[in-house]
Amino acid sequence: MDSANLGNNLKKKPSSPRSLLGTIMTVLSGLCLAVTVIPLFAVLGFVFVQGVGRLNANLFTKLPPPPGLGGGGIANAILGTIIVVALATAIAVPIGVLAAVYLSEFSGDNKLAQGVRFATNVLAGVPSIIVGVFAYGLLVAPLFGEGTALLGFSALAGSIGLAVLMLPTIIRTTDEALKIVPQDIRWAAMGLGAYNYQTVLKIVLPAAVPAILTGVTLAIARAAGETASLIFTALFSNFWPRGVFEPIATLSVLVFNFATAPFAPQQQLAWAGALILVLLVLVTNILSRLATRQKTY
Repeated sequence: MDSANLGNNLKKKPSSPRSLLGTIMTVLSGLCLAVTVIPLFAVLGFVFVQGVGRLNANLFTKLPPPPGLGGGGIANAILGTIIVVALATAIAVPIGVLAAVYLSEFSGDNKLAQGVRFATNVLAGVPSIIVGVFAYGLLVAPLFGEGTALLGFSALAGSIGLAVLMLPTIIRTTDEALKIVPQDIRWAAMGLGAYNYQTVLKIVLPAAVPAILTGVTLAIARAAGETASLIFTALFSNFWPRGVFEPIATLSVLVFNFATAPFAPQQQLAWAGALILVLLVLVTNILSRLATRQKTY
């Protein structure tokens, strides 16, 4: 049998059951893709249409106006979000990375490491409002129901609550990033006389930095959009940030407060704040995608 006849015999007939099944499954896959993507673009488009008209210089430079009055901006909430997320990142990243280094490089996958991984997976599924209530009871509420609180409503209390939410993402991504680094690199370093900690610090961690940065940016994106935890810890303020031990405005809480206000100017600011928050999350996710393009080893 020549090659031409062989090719004709291998071709599927359009009316064959296998071809029809393949076409049906392709169409179903396309419909599922559309069902997944359409809500995303619908939400983004609706927020953009509602909020883009309020974008101006005042929005990024002025404080919110009194209830019922127009003008003003949300500069304090933007600055507050940056402060709270930056503090949370400074708290969560060292703890999360060091915990992942122990799990991947020093634990030997013992029972303690298995327990920590299980606890990390459980913590990743805990609702943010539960973390907020925990942070409120530990840091904001008066100790033992009387006396003074440990921190009270403050930017630092909000940052600690967000750091708890960030830890599972950082630990899991860093742990997986360290596992991806080939074992041969570790053996080569030890063969040259390097200690275990030197191998991890100078060889393994630098090789895994792109993947670690991906986990950090994803954790930052989640923290920037959290609301429930901040309501119980950072509260809100209509003024400029006055320190990490004072209540502070954040974009997510501002959107929650102003969206439910009965005044149109505040509702417009809520839409603008939602748009800025979406853009911040979008930028962080784009940065994480760019980080994954870097070769891990």
